[in-house]
Amino acid sequence: MPRSLLLGLIFLSFYATLGYYPLFNLDEGAFSEATREMLLSGDYITTYLNGALRFDKPILIYWLQALSAWVLGLNEFAMRLPSALAATLWAYLIYRFTKRWIGEKEAFWATFFMVGSLQISIIAKAAIADALLNLFITASMFCYFTYYKTKRRSYLYATFAAIGLGTLTKGPVAIMIPLVVTFLFLLKDLRFWLQSILNPIGIAIFLAIAAPWYIAEYLDQGEKFIQGFFLKHNISRFKGAMEGHRGSIFYYIPVLLVGLLPFTSIFLKALIFIKEWFKEELRRYLALWFLFVFIFFSLSGTKLPHYVIYGYTPLFILMALYFDKVRNTFLLLLPYLLFCAIFLALPFVKELILSSMKPGRYDTYIVEGLEFDTSYILFFTFALIAGIYAAMRLSKEKAIILAAFFTIIGLNFFIAKTYANAAEEPIKEAALYAKQKGLKVVMEGINTPSFAFYYEAITPRRSPKKGEALFTKRSNLKNYPNFDILFQKNGVALIKEKE
Repeated sequence: MPRSLLLGLIFLSFYATLGYYPLFNLDEGAFSEATREMLLSGDYITTYLNGALRFDKPILIYWLQALSAWVLGLNEFAMRLPSALAATLWAYLIYRFTKRWIGEKEAFWATFFMVGSLQISIIAKAAIADALLNLFITASMFCYFTYYKTKRRSYLYATFAAIGLGTLTKGPVAIMIPLVVTFLFLLKDLRFWLQSILNPIGIAIFLAIAAPWYIAEYLDQGEKFIQGFFLKHNISRFKGAMEGHRGSIFYYIPVLLVGLLPFTSIFLKALIFIKEWFKEELRRYLALWFLFVFIFFSLSGTKLPHYVIYGYTPLFILMALYFDKVRNTFLLLLPYLLFCAIFLALPFVKELILSSMKPGRYDTYIVEGLEFDTSYILFFTFALIAGIYAAMRLSKEKAIILAAFFTIIGLNFFIAKTYANAAEEPIKEAALYAKQKGLKVVMEGINTPSFAFYYEAITPRRSPKKGEALFTKRSNLKNYPNFDILFQKNGVALIKEKE
């Protein structure tokens, strides 16, 4: 298959819409505002969000976003660019590794599945740390397997370097995954495993990369850093649900089925052959990687959809190995056809959905604000017809390529844009209005840090004092009867106490 297909899909999936819509809350807004405050304060060690300490993640993604903003300006494109670049390198590693140890055809498909899957396309251009973390997890796992097969120390040192960078991106998870998976893989050769993980040069490389910032942050914040980062945002996330992000042990099953669209049928086909995954070294390594991530985060108290992505890289390679087993093109495209049908139906069932929702709620206002123009309807109509034609007339290879391109275009240019216009654009507009009018603003009853990013000022979360404007949800307006409405749209409002 021509590499130009991969390059075209990478552009559409990772780059084409970097600045096409406003930042999504909560995460994109939080990372971007923390970076803005870093640039404003000149403090490149400790991150703050709306003036309060933020210990959610280590420092590397903020540094990269700050560098991007320094070059390109403080905007959505600059905030998202580091993730897109990281995802591109991640895809490149999948291609090179799979080509080396399996073959060029499998390398193409593994990379194509990664670039074209719905969930990867979302995080690959999100102004958060996960694309960067997945790059370093992938690099460490690939380098360690290559070291195991070749015994070349340079690959072992590269493994430690990648783990160090991952630890600087998101913390202990970058150590845990390669440590546990390689241990399970080498249960019959623990001596080799111990010698490799206790390599003094490798440990020195890891410490040289990761330790300086952790030491500097501890010296700056002391016990608050230990409590906030290690205990709250790492240990507590596994022990219990944080910020309401809970779910059953089966939480990641639907996440996988939806996140791998339009390739869900290929995943299900590969799953049928799961016993074969353990009959050969590389497949066993990949299987242990995916299964450990899936099981560990299924047992974790805090559940978020992107956690399972840490195990997607081996899954894409396994899917490429079993793509030849797919025989029925209609079943192959069935998830894609359902995807198109559901989103084509949305404009026609919007009123029905609204009738089942409670009036005056924040999410009700968002649904009311969804606007489906003619181009949206025409696109998904054409995408559905093209999918039916492909299922009947095309080879499975051409059919899945067509489905991937339509999925990525539909997701990025129509679905995400429609939702962003309803939910996020009003926040941006309110912030720009407040900035233009020179208002002093606080927020209460809402947590949308992108407001502060566009307002370009810290926006405390507290009750307003005399003379201050308040940014809140429209559903909260009943709590402020003596306030004038300065701006309101969809789910949000900017108000100020009457003189």
